[in-house]
Amino acid sequence: MITAITGIKGSRFRRAAAVTVTAGAVLATGALTAAPAQAVTKPSIVAAGGYVMNNATGKSLYTKAADTKRSTGSTTKIMTAKVVLSQANLNLDAKVTIQKAYSDYIVANTASSAHLIVGDKVTVRQLLYGLMLPSGCDAAYALADKFGSGSTRAARVKSFIAKMNSTAKTLGLTNTKFDSFDGIGNGNNYSTPRDLTKLASNVMKNATFKTVVKTKSYKAKTITKTGSTRTMAAWTNTNTLLSSYSGTIGVKTGSGPEAKYCLVFAATRNGKTVIGTVLASSSVTQRATDATKLLNYGFATIG
Repeated sequence: MITAITGIKGSRFRRAAAVTVTAGAVLATGALTAAPAQAVTKPSIVAAGGYVMNNATGKSLYTKAADTKRSTGSTTKIMTAKVVLSQANLNLDAKVTIQKAYSDYIVANTASSAHLIVGDKVTVRQLLYGLMLPSGCDAAYALADKFGSGSTRAARVKSFIAKMNSTAKTLGLTNTKFDSFDGIGNGNNYSTPRDLTKLASNVMKNATFKTVVKTKSYKAKTITKTGSTRTMAAWTNTNTLLSSYSGTIGVKTGSGPEAKYCLVFAATRNGKTVIGTVLASSSVTQRATDATKLLNYGFATIG
C-alpha cells in the first residue's frame, strides 16, 4: 500500500508515519507505559529492505522484505571482523606490514580507504578500527591477507572468504554469501536484513568489536619503515547515528552502485537493545532517517 504512494503525498505520508512512531516512543517511555504495543504505527521506510529485533530475545519487531537477498556493500565488513576476531589465540597487537597491493587495490576500485601507508607496520587492533570506522578496504585486504591460509596472496584471500562463508553457515545465515572481503563483490556477494542483523547481534558479543563500532573517531600510531612512529590522520566513523541518535552503540554502514545505501544499527536505552538493518535506501541521509524510524518503533514496541 505504501509503495503505491508517490511524490508529495508519499513524503507527507512518511512524515506522518515518523510523527506517529515518535509519539508511540513517547507513550512507551512516558507516564502511559501500559500503552499496548499494537497502538504503535508501523513506520514507512524508503529502504527496499528492513529488519529490527529485540537483541535480548531475538524476537522480530519489524520486517520489510527481510529475507530478500540484496547486495550488502561494506556491511560485509562485519563478517570480515567476525572472522578475524574468531581466530584461535588471536593477538590484537600483532603487527601487519602494509603492502603495495593493498593501496593498488584501493586505486583500481576507487574504494573507501583508511589511507594506510605502504611499508608501515599496523596492529591487528588498529586494522579493525581502519576497517569499521572509515570502512577501509585496504584494512580489509590486509586482514584477509593476514588471516587467510596459503602460499600466495590470492590463495590467502580466497581462503579468508571461504572462512566468511563457513562462518555464515555456522551462524545459520542461510540467505548470505560472500565473494569478497570488503563488499566489492563479483556478482555473488549478498545477504538479507534478517541475516545481517543476526550476524551483528552475534559479533556484538565480542568486547573488542563492540568497543570499535561505537567509537566516533580514532587515531592510529603506526611504525614506519625506518622504525619511527607515525600518527595517522583520525579515522571518523561513517555511522552518523553515533552522533544523532542517543544510545547508539554501532554498527556499520555500506554503500555501492548495486547496494545503494545500507546501515546495520544498534542502540541501547533503559537497559534494552534494539538491533536492525536497512538495505538499499536512497541516500546517506535517508538510511539514517530509516534507521531512526525503526529504532524508535523498536523501542516503542518492546516498551
